[in-house]
Amino acid sequence: MAARRTRKGSDQKQARRPAARRAASARKRIAPAREDRGLGAGDVALAPDAPEVAALAEAVRGAGGAVLAAYREPLSGRALLLASLPRDAVEPTPFQRDLSPTHAKKLAQKIEEAGAYLDPIIAVRGAEGGFWTPNGRHRLAAAKVLGLRVITALVSPDEELAFRILALNTEKAHNLRDRALEVVRMARALAKQSPRAREGEYAAHFESAELLSLGIVYEQEGRFAGAAYAPFLRKLDRFGDEPLPAALRRREGLAARLLSIDREVKRIVAGLEKRGFKSPYLRTYVVARINPVRFHRAKKGDTKPPMPVQEGLTRMLGAAKSFDLAKVKQQDLALVAAVAPDAG
Repeated sequence: MAARRTRKGSDQKQARRPAARRAASARKRIAPAREDRGLGAGDVALAPDAPEVAALAEAVRGAGGAVLAAYREPLSGRALLLASLPRDAVEPTPFQRDLSPTHAKKLAQKIEEAGAYLDPIIAVRGAEGGFWTPNGRHRLAAAKVLGLRVITALVSPDEELAFRILALNTEKAHNLRDRALEVVRMARALAKQSPRAREGEYAAHFESAELLSLGIVYEQEGRFAGAAYAPFLRKLDRFGDEPLPAALRRREGLAARLLSIDREVKRIVAGLEKRGFKSPYLRTYVVARINPVRFHRAKKGDTKPPMPVQEGLTRMLGAAKSFDLAKVKQQDLALVAAVAPDAG
């Protein structure tokens, strides 16, 4: 009798599994929008000599390139060119993240193995009659490794696209350091281009306010453990209403205070290691312990910070200076290891 009950229970579990798998599969599906948007197939077509792209086509030819086709981008309807550009006529945007030679060489190797260079880069008009690519730095470098004379590009007349491309740049996944450095370099370029523009006007370009502060820190300390501080900054750091040059000066002050806090954190970590604590999460644990808003949970729809970021930094530095090594327990580190963010 017991054996029959066991088999019956097992059969019921087996019957439930397909249903569970179907439910999980349904959750993974992406629901389409209720209403269709954008252009139809016939509306996308555009003649290469259309007025919307005439000046851009002339710039392509002036750089020694050739116009291959023109079309309207299907979401907004903006005109684009498909062009072949001399490789040396294209440069990365000056505020873009640093090149990874390893990634570029690996990409070149894979393109060689595939026997085809298929993915166009994105390009906009740049300085001195050339072109910038805000999305394609590693493909451009791979083209140099392969010795290609020309590179295929989707060329946009919208030069501001160079400042809005960060969220779309998925060629090589950005870690926190890459994103923060690219954002602050972009902010510096915009501050020169439009010194009266206010920081908050570029919120969509910069993605998140704390990236600006962290970017300045990374400029000074490339090995800064930004991922440990990002949760704290995300709760307090907000875009300001001052002009970009003033905003950058203010953030340089925030960066200096973050570096002061990090020096104290390093001192604490060294003290814990002397007491026998060995864990890759020591720094994360210490930063979490001195974070004055670690237990704050924002209500739904509430975007107001629980305190000004300057106050938060002051409290954090004070907590670091008064940190009591004797109160740290090994089990505390185990908990942090379970929820620690990736290094950035």
